[in-house]
Amino acid sequence: MHSLTPDQCCSDSARRIGAIARVVRARLAGAMARLAVLAAALASLLLIAPSSATTVQELTRLKGHGESVLRGLGLVMGLPGTGDSGKELSMARPLAQWLRNNGNEPGALKELQGVKNVAVVSVTVVVPATGALADDTLDVEVVAINSCKSLKGGRLSLCPLMGPYVGDEHFALAEGAIDVDATTPTVGKVRLGARMVRDIKMPEVKDVFEMIIQPHFAGWPSATQIVSTINDQQRANPGDAEPPVAEAIDERTIRVTIPKAERAQRAAFIADIMSTEVNPRLLGLPAMVICNRRSGAIILTADVTVSPVAITHRDLTITTTTPPPTPTPQDPLIDREKWMSITPRDTSTSQAARLADLLAAFNRLDIPIDQQMEILQMLAKGGQLQGKLVVD
Repeated sequence: MHSLTPDQCCSDSARRIGAIARVVRARLAGAMARLAVLAAALASLLLIAPSSATTVQELTRLKGHGESVLRGLGLVMGLPGTGDSGKELSMARPLAQWLRNNGNEPGALKELQGVKNVAVVSVTVVVPATGALADDTLDVEVVAINSCKSLKGGRLSLCPLMGPYVGDEHFALAEGAIDVDATTPTVGKVRLGARMVRDIKMPEVKDVFEMIIQPHFAGWPSATQIVSTINDQQRANPGDAEPPVAEAIDERTIRVTIPKAERAQRAAFIADIMSTEVNPRLLGLPAMVICNRRSGAIILTADVTVSPVAITHRDLTITTTTPPPTPTPQDPLIDREKWMSITPRDTSTSQAARLADLLAAFNRLDIPIDQQMEILQMLAKGGQLQGKLVVD
């Protein structure tokens, strides 16, 4: 074994320290480079942050371009004994037809009486307003028709889908595993379970076309502002005598005439119109309360107000406890009231209660969501709700 001299030990230590320093510098350089990239990315996000403006496409749709519904009758198989009763002819007949089509025709419908793992379902598919082309896939909704208790664990057997009218052609085929609704087990979805076999295209846009303002944005102020914004963008020179591109026909309809010089590039012109930015603050939209019964959601804009009003709700009461002059927990004074008043918090500035006051009243009354919607409808009918009520 060889021993190291003090000079050799110092030299070795210096080399190690130098190596460590180089590694630290390299890591610091890498970290700084990553920070620089991150900073650049954040800066780019700030530069492209969306403005408060919306576009014509978000406010309107082209007339004649709307959703389509495809329908069919299908069989859900593989259910764990929760399907229709085999004694129901409405299930036995289509199941017998399915067996016949697959080369296993039953001798009589009585042979299917013991079947409980199959259910007859209504099958629907909503085609978006942009249409659909062959081989596109769409979500499928299935709903049990007969005595089925649950569709959980089942699979939709291959079934054709036709248009909404009797005699319509087949446009799609649906098949796949079912995701059951959490609250209603006889309703479910097949994610991307429908495959288009025929195109569904929207009507061609002509030189003069109409745009329909979405219902929630409809109104003369909205129509006028959208028309004004389109014309301002399309007018090359404010002093031009050219007729305006857009005009308001009514509170929901805007007519657009494509200039002759733009008709050769019709698609580009329509895209330019639909991407026109509109300031939503200038649309003159009313305060709104939107209720969705299926999801149980209530959405209110911040400017919704409620006139002074008192609410009583079935047999629920508001209970408050006031201690006596000599308070004791064993002997409190209890007041019970069946009315909950909604009044402004600051009566010196307004005679209307804000949204927070209404929500506080609902919380104190412990009112379920569906009954909250009923109260909102009654407030709207009585004129106490200062906003537009929309119930989906």
